[in-house]
Amino acid sequence: MKISVCIPMYNEASVIAENAKKLSDYMESVFVSPDGEREYEIIYADDGSTDGCGDIVRSLGLPAMRVVGYPDNRGKGCAVRTALLASQGELAMFTDADLAYGTEVIERMWKEFSSHGDASLVIGSRNLSKDGYSEYTFLRRVMSKVYIKLLCIVGGFKLSDSQCGCKGFSHDAVQAIFPRCEVDRFAFDFEAILWAEKLGLKIYEMPVKVLVHGESKVNIIRDTFKMIGDLRRMRRRIKKAQI
Repeated sequence: MKISVCIPMYNEASVIAENAKKLSDYMESVFVSPDGEREYEIIYADDGSTDGCGDIVRSLGLPAMRVVGYPDNRGKGCAVRTALLASQGELAMFTDADLAYGTEVIERMWKEFSSHGDASLVIGSRNLSKDGYSEYTFLRRVMSKVYIKLLCIVGGFKLSDSQCGCKGFSHDAVQAIFPRCEVDRFAFDFEAILWAEKLGLKIYEMPVKVLVHGESKVNIIRDTFKMIGDLRRMRRRIKKAQI
């Protein structure tokens, strides 16, 4: 199987059916071989939703689509980790339930991954595209860039956009990184990247553009300070870890 598309999902009942159908139609048009073999799977990870969105996805009966999850809300990081560890594709990527980066980004991610024989991670970056933040308000764009820059300085990262919600991992990278991960909420991206660097895995970036800009669940001031603390603890823990 070429690719697994993993979608974290929390109380998305109002939009999930439309977006699941859109995603399924796209995957059927791009990732089905000439002889009719599906070369993809779609995995929704239900992060303890209370609005029945997991049941909505199941009721659609769409091909190569399944739902995993758990009863209590734990955070996006836990949902992403759960879906990735259940995946079987050569490449497993995650993106948002509202398809914030569109559907075409999936084929682009696959081509970027396939073009690099040593790729373990492919990280989407809004900062590599001149219109990557075009759907953001000016204030939101500035705050997002400052937020990412500050966290990268604290975390010691050289990536241009560590917080983009569109990332891909080789199957081997998933199995090497995510059983070691412990962070359930917003700092999970950093933890995965820290482990990738610790393990000496090759990371590439590709430009992406935000096409659908929903309401952010991040409180810039509160969550920045929380993530700085999380980052410091993660760096110490992972630095000490034995491989």
